[in-house]
Order: sequence, then C-alpha cells, then structure tokens
Amino acid sequence: MSPERGNMHFLLEYFKHPRRIGAVAPSGVRLANKMMQGIDFDKARVIVEYGPGTGSFTRELVARRRPGTVLLLIEQNGQFCSYLTDAYGQERDLHIIHGNAEKVNAYLKQYGLAQADYIVSGLPFASLPTAVSDAILTATKTALGERGQFITFQYTLVKRKFFERYFRITGCLREMRNLPPAYVFVMMN
Repeated sequence: MSPERGNMHFLLEYFKHPRRIGAVAPSGVRLANKMMQGIDFDKARVIVEYGPGTGSFTRELVARRRPGTVLLLIEQNGQFCSYLTDAYGQERDLHIIHGNAEKVNAYLKQYGLAQADYIVSGLPFASLPTAVSDAILTATKTALGERGQFITFQYTLVKRKFFERYFRITGCLREMRNLPPAYVFVMMN
C-alpha cells in the first residue's frame, strides 16, 4: 500500500476515533528520525512499538534493526493492523499484535521474550483516559526492567510531570519540522 493511501487511511481512522488516534496525519520522517536517536540498534534485541498506525516509526525500525532483533507491533485499531500486515507481514522476527499496550508483558511472554530493550510509542497520552495511561505506563515499567528505555512523543509538554511519576526522563528532544511540532521523551526506570 502506498504512503499516500496510508495517509488517507490514517485520516479516516482519526475521524472515526479521534481520542484513540490523536492526530490527523501520521508522524513525519523528521520526527521518526528523532525517535530513533535514542536507540542503540547494535545492542537492541527486542523492540516493542505501541500504536504503530500506518508505520511511520515502523519503517525506520525495520530499516535500522539488526538481523535477529525482534519487533513487536501492538496496535489496537483493526484497520491499521491490516495495513501493517500488508506492509510488513513478510518481515522476519516481526509480529503484529491486534491488542492493547497494557498487555505488553503477556505479549512478550507469548513470544518467549523476557523483556524489551526499547519501547517506542506513538500513543496520544494527552487524550487517553488517565486510567488507561496509568495501566500502560505500569506495564511498560515491568516490560523494560532496569535497563530498557521508553521513547514516546507528545505535541505538548503537558504530560511531562505525569511521565515523571513512572520514569526518569533522560532526554527531551524537540522536532519543530513536524506537523504539528513535537517533543520526544526518552525515559528509563
């Protein structure tokens, strides 16, 4: 499926579920590159992506990972899962899960994985209910263990204090050339 068709698909899903999608268009290439800066691809063995949508970050993860690195894509939207399956279904060591980020530990276990080295998130924490965000971040802490990193972006800094209740923020990068501009948070336990 072409990126243009993916963009249209993304927009249609936004109109159906604005609180769950969180943006009217997929993230741009510059934001995707900024999200990848915190990942040591030479050492990463397990990378999880929350809310891959139509694959803006997935494309970069697939292109940069080393052979044998496992990618788990957790997507709640069935239409996006179908899109991801068409685009990445033949990739080795890549698993598309139609499910919820709160269940990340069960998915890791399902694939025989103890923990994630990195969790990359495209979830709109600013529009998610607090209870859902709490459940996701609690599960994320467990999934990452002591050394893993959580990388997410937001369009404002409003959730910074919320993230600090769960993680230590080790970096906050700004990408002004995204529409809209975004902040990338890099965090650890």
